[in-house]
Order: sequence, then C-alpha cells, then structure tokens
Amino acid sequence: MNKSEAPRVDADQSFSAKVIRDVFSNLGAKLGLVWIVIMIISAVFAPIISNSHPFLMVVDGAFSSPMLRHLTWIDVAMLLSFFSGILIWLGFKSVDGWKRICLIILSSLLISLVSSLSVSSPRAVIYDQYREGLSSGEIESAYFAPIPYSPTDRLRDDPSPLKAPSTKHLLGTDEDGADVLSRMIYGSRIALGIGLVATFTSLIIGVLYGGVMGFYSGWVDILMMRFLEIFESIPSLFLILTVVAFFGRNIYLIMLIIGLTGWPGYARFLRAEFLKLRQQDFVQAAEASGLSLSSILFRHMLPNGIAPLLVLSSFGMASAILVEATLSFLGLGAIDQPSWAAMLNQAVGPGGSIAIWMATFPGLAIFLTLFAYTLIGEALRDAIDPRLQQQPN
Repeated sequence: MNKSEAPRVDADQSFSAKVIRDVFSNLGAKLGLVWIVIMIISAVFAPIISNSHPFLMVVDGAFSSPMLRHLTWIDVAMLLSFFSGILIWLGFKSVDGWKRICLIILSSLLISLVSSLSVSSPRAVIYDQYREGLSSGEIESAYFAPIPYSPTDRLRDDPSPLKAPSTKHLLGTDEDGADVLSRMIYGSRIALGIGLVATFTSLIIGVLYGGVMGFYSGWVDILMMRFLEIFESIPSLFLILTVVAFFGRNIYLIMLIIGLTGWPGYARFLRAEFLKLRQQDFVQAAEASGLSLSSILFRHMLPNGIAPLLVLSSFGMASAILVEATLSFLGLGAIDQPSWAAMLNQAVGPGGSIAIWMATFPGLAIFLTLFAYTLIGEALRDAIDPRLQQQPN
C-alpha cells in the first residue's frame, strides 16, 4: 500500500515545490543559502546584535530603553516584515510557493510604507553619553547589545582610528574610529537591499516590455526591439554615474537606477519565450475564447515562460551588488551609511599604509555574497531545465 501511494504523492506535488526541493537538494545551493540566511539575520536583527544604545538603562531608579527609542523606520520595517513573512509562509501552506513569495513581497512593501510614515527617531544622536554616564555614575546600570557599538559611533570619547582587531573591536576599526564588525553587520542591509530592489524593478519592467514584444510580434516587436537596442547601447555605469552626479548619493535612488538599467536582459529572455509560447495550442485557445490580453499574458503565458527569468534574476542580484560595490569603492555610494565596498576604499590609510583587516573582511563578504547567488542560480537552472534532469531507465 505504501509503495503504491508514493508515486501519487510525487505526482501531486506542484512544479514550484518540485523546483524548490531540487534546488536545495544541491550542495552548492545549500552552502549559498547558509550565507544568505546569515546576511538576512544580520540585516534584520542588526539593532539587536550591534548597538551603542542600551537595551535597558536605569537612571535615578527609572527604567528606560534608548535602543527602542532610537529604532528607525527601516529597523521596524525589517523586523515586522521578517516575522510577517514567516507567518505567511507557515500559515498558507496550501497556497503555491511562488504565490506565497509574492504575498510576502506585497506585505513587506505595505509594512515599509506604513513604517516610513509612522515611525520617527531622534535625529541628533550622542553615543558618548552612555559611556560617560556609566563612568561618572550618572547612569546606575545599562545593558548593551553583544556588540556595544553602532555603525556610526566614532568613539569620540576614546578615539581609535584604524586599530587592528582586538578583544575590544573584534574586526578592528576604520579610519573614523567606528567598529568594523558593526559596520559589516549593518552593511548586509545595503547588499541585500540593492540585490532585491534592483532585481525586482528590472524584473517588473522586463516582464511587461518583453511580454508585449513576444505576444504581438510584427511591427510592434520591431519598434520595441529597436528601442531596447538603443537603450542597451548606453553604458549603464556611465548613466548611473551621471544620475548620481546630478541627484546626489541617495542609496534608494541608486537601487532604483540600477534596476531601471538592468531590465533589457529580462525583456529579451521573456520575448524569446513568448514568441515560442504564442504558437502553442493553449494560447490559441485562450485567444479564441476572447480572454483579455492581461489574462493571456500573465495568467497563461507568464507561468510557462518565467523559468529562465528566475535563473537570470539570481545572477542579476549578484550583478546589482557588484555595481553598487563599484560606486561605493569610487566614493560615489551612500553617504554615512555602512557599505562593504566603501569600507574597502578605507583600507589604504594615510601615507599609503594598508589596513589589511579593512580589505580582508569586507572583500570576503562581497565575494561570498556574489558566490552564494551564483551557486543558487546554477542550481535553479539545473532544476528548471528538463534537459538536465536525469532520465528514468
């Protein structure tokens, strides 16, 4: 009885569940996922792991939590999005995996919008007050995070620029005296944000543009393809540098511009898939039934042609991170926000001296992130491509 039921269970398994299972049965994808999970945990729980503001402080017998008071809207949005994503994934097990992912993305966007409008934190922050208060006895007691330094805490009360790793600063300090480990933890936010926002933006534009090209073909395809070729002829890095020069070094603008310059590849892939699918019987039947264009494109054709885009998006995340790393290394990245590439730029100190820890740890983090996305992308490609599946005897 058990033997007869096993094939039925496998046959009932959805395509997305099979792909996810095959991807994460790959050793490379597992290793890549471990690093991505470490990055996600670091990004989400950064204010709990590393913070100069005490969790709990006692002054004149009164309790207070400076850490909660100084949480930014980004801190709140990431924490709420993380837990809501877990609840959605576990609470909607009957829903297809890709639909649950879309639902998590939509809920995260809504949470981010509400947090940005409702959460406010003090602009003027003085980190030294806690250390000075403890030493003077004004603060009776305080309980800090495991790493008691914020990424922008320059330790003005105890200047220590470009200090090698020690028991006080496990990964050393940068040229401003800030703790490198704290900046590494918060830097994972930019690395993740750049990859997700830029790729999501490129994917939406590429799907819309490529879908129309592939469905209509003819003169519509010719005109749209010529525009795509003209857009591709513009050097993307030069365009990004120009936009940054005119509008400033805003990290969210950089994310958006990287996304707006990366869509042609997605459009080309989807166009090729739609040109092939357009001749299939189920598409012809949908057209004959009088279904709307949006229904034909996004309900019937897109699920059958999205596979190559999923593979491309994993490599696109790595590419977006590399572009941001280039900008930050050139000194054109985000202002006063921890970035791994910007830390690399600080490895060369005054007089040409090299702080090896400033080059090693951020460089290794960038390498591992790009490598992790590449491993997951290759595993996803192998799981989706039927020609690479093992044929039964």
